[in-house]
Amino acid sequence: MNPSLSRVITILGITSSGKTSLAVELAKEFNGEIVSADSRQIYKEFNVGTAKPEGAWENGKFIYKGIAHYLIDEIDPTDDFTLSQYQKLATEKLKEIVSCGKTPFLVGGTPLYLKAVLENWNIPEVKPNLRLRQELEQKDILELFNALKEKDPEAALITGNANKRRIIRALEVIAETGEKFSNQRKIGEPVFDYLKIGIKIEKEELVKRITERTKEMFKKGLAEEIKQLSEKYGWEITPMQSIGYQEFKDETNLDKIESLIIQNTLAYTKRQTTWFKKDKNIVWITSPKEAEEKIKSFLN
Repeated sequence: MNPSLSRVITILGITSSGKTSLAVELAKEFNGEIVSADSRQIYKEFNVGTAKPEGAWENGKFIYKGIAHYLIDEIDPTDDFTLSQYQKLATEKLKEIVSCGKTPFLVGGTPLYLKAVLENWNIPEVKPNLRLRQELEQKDILELFNALKEKDPEAALITGNANKRRIIRALEVIAETGEKFSNQRKIGEPVFDYLKIGIKIEKEELVKRITERTKEMFKKGLAEEIKQLSEKYGWEITPMQSIGYQEFKDETNLDKIESLIIQNTLAYTKRQTTWFKKDKNIVWITSPKEAEEKIKSFLN
């Protein structure tokens, strides 16, 4: 522990592990505010399919259950939002929370977002190559994914095989720099002293939660949200390629779509698990009480 650095509590875990509810209760207990590390909930208008907390904007802050949340519902869906932009915004918000005398919580399940902030990555700025992008856009997503897997297997694990824009960006960076995309993130000097708390969840419970969450999304109007967003933006913007949205593009049978969302979400949790298993600094807990004890020890 470095006493000269501001302390940050990180609550992480795979999709549907209960991060949001735990973080809210802990933030109430420790006078905290939350910075989201969710690469989908950051976009405006994408609500039901991202399981965005049903909060409201009050005095310039997104408030959910009495706790201020940052980097939720903030970015225009058409913006080309990058990892380096997220890192900058999240770091600023965490510092701002500390300066207000509160405890900062970094909460989410997007591994790259978490690592970029906590490890203070030095991310090279590579300008877009529009001609190359147009060329790659003409190719099938599976063809692009296989090309990335061949050039940089770790980057393929990061992007997954569903987000075409993210895959193209990785191939673009490789082409422009001549280096693997996954090798271009260097750890900088620490900005925060942090505690990483991970939520354990059994597979049977996970399947149950993801199934229930997906069914609840349909009840809340997921199909209507997709129709409205696809008519307004088309299918090419980044958030439309997320799980919970992409499944509607080429399928009309709602039962089939529901099954695909559950299937794809479970596949994504496997990738998250692979990432988190590599991180030996995560303290895994099974109850809120465990989390409270770890935080008290860390802060004191």
